[in-house]
Amino acid sequence: MTYSTEIKIKETLVHIVMIIFGLIAVVPVWVMLINATRNTAEINAGLSLIPSSHMLDNWKVLTGRGFQIWRGFGNSLIISSCVTALCVYFSSLVAYAIHIYNFRGKKVLWNLIMMLIMLPASLSFIGFVQFMSRMHLLNSFIPLIIPSIASAGTVLFMKQYLESILSYELIEASRIDGAGEFMIFNQVVLPVIKPAIATQAIFCFVGSWNNFMTPFVLLSSTEKYTLPMLVQMLRGDIYRTEYGGIYLGIAVSLVPIIIFYAFMSRNIIGGLTMGGVKE
Repeated sequence: MTYSTEIKIKETLVHIVMIIFGLIAVVPVWVMLINATRNTAEINAGLSLIPSSHMLDNWKVLTGRGFQIWRGFGNSLIISSCVTALCVYFSSLVAYAIHIYNFRGKKVLWNLIMMLIMLPASLSFIGFVQFMSRMHLLNSFIPLIIPSIASAGTVLFMKQYLESILSYELIEASRIDGAGEFMIFNQVVLPVIKPAIATQAIFCFVGSWNNFMTPFVLLSSTEKYTLPMLVQMLRGDIYRTEYGGIYLGIAVSLVPIIIFYAFMSRNIIGGLTMGGVKE
């Protein structure tokens, strides 16, 4: 066996493995989209990879009987957009401060952030709900949005990225030119770390959009329900057999995620070569 033949065999094996993993990722989504076009009887009959003709009926299930899908869509969009903006900006600001400045307690602060990452979120969930109740913030978007400012995982990611790409000479040059600290961060640092911002924005948006447990506990008014909560309502007594409507609701909830990822992924690729100081 020649060297070129061995290389071709390895490449073929790699392609086969990639195709298998691709199918594993795509097939469940495809089945969900197909089921969104089928009625309950067809779904109960078994698996199918061919679209049916009942999408309009499933859409009537979603929009009828008091099911306000567009209100849930708007609530989820408001919460997810605010969470993404606050989480990414303030986490980047904290990471920049820890990376650039030397101050007393810096190591303690960083160790605290690392400890928060290791703690499971469910550990403080009950205390968080009780705290929001005492502050009379239940049934409000505030406890769903404001706590996103403190995201230890995002701070860790942004700090690691800053350490690998941000040059101290760039900051010093900006200070010599008379720029203030916030001006340096907003106009110099943020464009440099755009790939990291885009990456974390995707994670924050998807995580907030798919979040079900926290809004389910904090929100009591159906007018403030997010889209995942409204889709969950289809499993109630009235809609118990409307599996087609459930699949269509899930498919609709994926549309903003796909659009957001398609938009932000361009910034990840396009910003990889941004920033830096030429010697």
